[in-house]
Amino acid sequence: MPELPEVETVRRGLQPALEGALIVQVEARRPDLRFPLPERFTQRLEGKTVVSLGRRAKYLTLETDGGPNLICHLGMSGSFRVETPESGVTPGDFHHERGKDEKHDHVVFELVSASGTPARVIFNDPRRFGFMLFAEGRVDEHPMLAGLGVEPTGNALDGPLLASLLKGRKAPLKAALLDQRIIAGLGNIYVSEALWRAGLSPLRAAGTLAGPGKRARLESERLAEAIRSVIADAIAAGGSSLRDYVHADGSLGYFQHSFAAYDREGEPCLKPGCGGHIERIVQGGRSTFLCRRCQR
Repeated sequence: MPELPEVETVRRGLQPALEGALIVQVEARRPDLRFPLPERFTQRLEGKTVVSLGRRAKYLTLETDGGPNLICHLGMSGSFRVETPESGVTPGDFHHERGKDEKHDHVVFELVSASGTPARVIFNDPRRFGFMLFAEGRVDEHPMLAGLGVEPTGNALDGPLLASLLKGRKAPLKAALLDQRIIAGLGNIYVSEALWRAGLSPLRAAGTLAGPGKRARLESERLAEAIRSVIADAIAAGGSSLRDYVHADGSLGYFQHSFAAYDREGEPCLKPGCGGHIERIVQGGRSTFLCRRCQR
């Protein structure tokens, strides 16, 4: 699945085409994606103006004037393509390859911007694990989003809050950080990176960061800062492009060259003076990358 920085990159790439645009026509080329499309999907969106395009965790949210509001998830292979009279781009940089074959173009939005410029926004999804659902009220109250935890961006996630979220939890630290009810939008790549930056083992009990002592306080503060910084760095770089995908402006994403732990099995640890090596283990069926020498 794409992680939060990839979804945020997609949002930023779509924003100029979508926000303020009139939805002239919607073409649904099949009745379902992962789930059936909502009833009267095309009719309820046509003629609406897009008020805002947001993101909550790994979901894109599209608010229209008077509703309905749309919740989108990219799934394993979903992507949006923007076509204007001048160009066509696929915003976002992904770890897994995005589809380019037009036979997998499932939903097409015909738009006219506030300035009168026509555009098409096309959702392509070869595996059809993505989905589009309506939220009749506030999107954050929809069942898909209502139980999500704090966002790992901005200053809301700090040491004391993180410690309170992890208090009493016996699960491994990495498993707790992947729990979307605790922190929304963190995925496998960036949890490995954040734990490496913070010098904390993914195997230790999550609740050990919520102890009464100074050490636990410093560790929770260090981890909160590492989470915020690794997400911010990835968003600034456009996500974890490990293939040949480009931003809306045509430039490549290069955050993958900054990975310090993820996918570096057997390579030297990059922390000055450490001398250890990156090891790959499996936790909960997912690969975890760590340096046992400096992550404790």
